[in-house]
Amino acid sequence: MIKTPAYAAATPTSPLAPFTIDRREPGAHDVLIDILYCGVCHSDIHQARDEWGGAIFPMVPGHEIIGVVAQTGSEVSRWKIGDTVGIGCFVDSCRQCEACEAGEEQYCRRGASFTYNSREQDGQTPTYGGYSTQITIDEAYVVGIPEGIPPERAAPLLCAGITTYSPLRRFGVRPGDKIAIVGLGGLGHMGVKLGKAFGAHVTVLSHSPGKRDDALKLGADDFIVTSEAEAFTRNAGRFSFILDTVSATHDYNAYLNLLGLDGTMVLVGLPDPTPLAAWPLVTGRRRLAGSMIGGIRETQEMLDFCGEHGVTADVEMIPIQNINEAYERTLKSDVRYRFVIDMASLRQLPGH
Repeated sequence: MIKTPAYAAATPTSPLAPFTIDRREPGAHDVLIDILYCGVCHSDIHQARDEWGGAIFPMVPGHEIIGVVAQTGSEVSRWKIGDTVGIGCFVDSCRQCEACEAGEEQYCRRGASFTYNSREQDGQTPTYGGYSTQITIDEAYVVGIPEGIPPERAAPLLCAGITTYSPLRRFGVRPGDKIAIVGLGGLGHMGVKLGKAFGAHVTVLSHSPGKRDDALKLGADDFIVTSEAEAFTRNAGRFSFILDTVSATHDYNAYLNLLGLDGTMVLVGLPDPTPLAAWPLVTGRRRLAGSMIGGIRETQEMLDFCGEHGVTADVEMIPIQNINEAYERTLKSDVRYRFVIDMASLRQLPGH
């Protein structure tokens, strides 16, 4: 086993602190990756604080991982030492079910092995995430980072990027379509950038008037303050597609009425249960759908698309020692738009 420096939450109420984990020696089809950067996702906080239940402690969060291949197994054919690569939200799956065979491993019927707070496919070995200096993973669950994308700005693409790209592609957003992005956080800012790269006319829907300038700087064509009177009635039927990135409870019914005939609203946030009426759906033959990240094939497609169109995340770099402060700032939406940990800071800790 490889003794690996990391940062972990020991309990749901503990601050993250230095911890050492065991990584397996690379098998025939494994690669050992030296982690350079890891993004901080809001879901890291939910899971480290056991807000979704069933958490496995000690927990090493992090599923927006960028690194360099340091070692390859004897049968590895996809990667070579020195390649810049990424690891997203899962590290394995059953590889046999219909979803896996279709390249949609995130929907594995047996259950994907998520990058942290999960179990390997043996159902016993816990997984540990990217708040660490190294990770061992099967080569089939690794993606390549195109040249020209700064690696630190690529990290959030492995979650925020694919989470917003997948529904845009899946539901057929085309050039000239009038679409809306609900929320302007880590997910929302990627939704704006990708929507523009798809050629759509992009409007940001936000309850915060102060985000207007940021939205327009990111490339949005318009901005609607949803807390204003008549915002919903004035824009009824305006959009063909809405990407809802908000995790706070809000009224889906109001947003559905912003869709025109045959419009689609896709949820990628995870708010508490929200009442849903049939009327907004049936009166416009509208659809309400959900989407979760993407498979390996689609994630690579997204990265290549971002490389071709110059799409990257807006990030604030931090040392690992500031992770607990970063969590608190994330909860206050005090980041533009994703924290990324420089793992050199972990290697520099005494004893590491």
